[in-house]
Amino acid sequence: MPEYIYLIHPYRHELAFHPTQEEEAILSEHLAYLQRAASEGVLVLAGPSLDGIFGVAIFRAENEPAAEQFMFDDPAVKGGLMAAELHPFRVSVTGTFS
Repeated sequence: MPEYIYLIHPYRHELAFHPTQEEEAILSEHLAYLQRAASEGVLVLAGPSLDGIFGVAIFRAENEPAAEQFMFDDPAVKGGLMAAELHPFRVSVTGTFS
């Protein structure tokens, strides 16, 4: 199955450090969405940059329309907290972390 990466950029830089209650609720949904995708074997990895500028999600989808749907269904994107951009991707090397 092809792999894709989407980058997400908060519309408000302070989001990562000082979210409102409404933003916190959406971010909790965002995390649950990604955790569910990981448990289903769809998500390869995801995480934010520590400076709050962007986040990444690497995942598998049948095709580009399915990848777009996955990205746009992310509650952080759907909820208007973050802009997203999709790119075809290939995981070439993986490692283990301790």
